[in-house]
Amino acid sequence: MASSPFLPVAAALAKVLESAPSILGVETIPLADCAGRTLARDLAARRTQPPFPASAMDGYAVRSADIRNAPVTLDTIGTSAAGHGFSGSLGAGQAVRIFTGAPVPAGADAVIIQEDTEASDGKVKCLQAEPVGRHIRKAGLDFAEGDILLTKGRRLGPCELALAAAMNHGTLPVARKPRVALLATGDELVVPGQNPGADQIVASNTYAVWAYAAAAGADVIDLGIAGDNFAALEERIQRARAEQADILVTLGGASVGDHDLVQSALAREGMELGFWKIAMRPGKPLMHGRIGDMRILGLPGNPVSAIVCGVLFLTPLIRALCGDANAGGDPSEAAVLGADLAANDSRQDYLRASLAPGGEGLPVATPFGRQDSSLLRVLAQSECLVVRAPHAAPAGKGDACRIIRL
Repeated sequence: MASSPFLPVAAALAKVLESAPSILGVETIPLADCAGRTLARDLAARRTQPPFPASAMDGYAVRSADIRNAPVTLDTIGTSAAGHGFSGSLGAGQAVRIFTGAPVPAGADAVIIQEDTEASDGKVKCLQAEPVGRHIRKAGLDFAEGDILLTKGRRLGPCELALAAAMNHGTLPVARKPRVALLATGDELVVPGQNPGADQIVASNTYAVWAYAAAAGADVIDLGIAGDNFAALEERIQRARAEQADILVTLGGASVGDHDLVQSALAREGMELGFWKIAMRPGKPLMHGRIGDMRILGLPGNPVSAIVCGVLFLTPLIRALCGDANAGGDPSEAAVLGADLAANDSRQDYLRASLAPGGEGLPVATPFGRQDSSLLRVLAQSECLVVRAPHAAPAGKGDACRIIRL
């Protein structure tokens, strides 16, 4: 079995992530601006939640001993509502009307729900007994002041933001966003909306890679399109450095043709090459290096190749620069094949596929018949990539497989 002369995918990803420090810097920003950001320090609660025993239901706060022999009638001496607690103390034979979330009055040790009562003329008839603690949320049931509830490296989604707010944090320390500069290359490219010449096409890769970079947590800098000449390429590379880009992503021009000048232009600007060409399909011409503190990812020009490489390498790199400890984790999940597949060659394959519900809980992934790396229409119809290891044996419909959701 012949081995590939190119770097395996896992080794390439490891080299890319090695170029990322644990965090680029810390900034403290308002809680409302923290969605999608990564926490830069452990976060401790500034208060206890709930801060007092609170009612879990609408009803009446009572002493459980008073209603042990229900039905019994008690005197209603006041009301406790959320934000407006009852300031007195409950004595024998007494009840307080209470609402969900309101403080339980001193002296009460249970809440009887209103459906199990009959109220009239300042009195309430309790129709059944309730044990001590019934329908009461104890103080600190959720968390106590000083508890570390969110840890460094946690990505902040809606639930994390709600928790941070309940912990009484109005601002959060988050990792600085990586600055990602995107540079499309090639005389054949024009921006969308223009009229391409007879030998030109519309640039599309920038917008997909931009979207993935932003979703991963980056600020994106668009360097536009550089033609196939050293002056244009070197001017854009220098601009990326002037913009203090943490990552420069080039799109196209990474192969070996007479007009593929990107690697040479980067070398002239001082790039230390990490690797070039990896054992995957699509995306073999991937390039990685650095110029000073600026990391370089040279993505292929074919749209599908660029996007797949963005998913597999750029997104983890951005997450690593945000301080995400799981940035290099396996993004794949289990599925079953919806079609037969031939044996694979020496490169790891990423097949564009549709997804459908499966009968045994796993989704069914059916690769499309056309897998050319220029086919954006097929990619837009795809919901996942079917991952096939190098030299994988033939696989049949219904066999287990691994997928990466798009």
